[in-house]
Amino acid sequence: MKRLVEISQQEFLCQERISRDSERKVFWMTKAEERERCAPDEIAFHFRECNLDMAASQAAAR
Repeated sequence: MKRLVEISQQEFLCQERISRDSERKVFWMTKAEERERCAPDEIAFHFRECNLDMAASQAAAR
């Protein structure tokens, strides 16, 4: 989840730069969109890892 926070912070910074750097607005918009697309992937990865950990714990308990 720490990585998700980092991605969100990066997206926020890109959004800030969109309004302040008019010459590179398209660049920052692209970067913000990339970060936005990364967030669901990171959430899915986190839940897969949690599920694997739970399955391993349950198997060890048997």
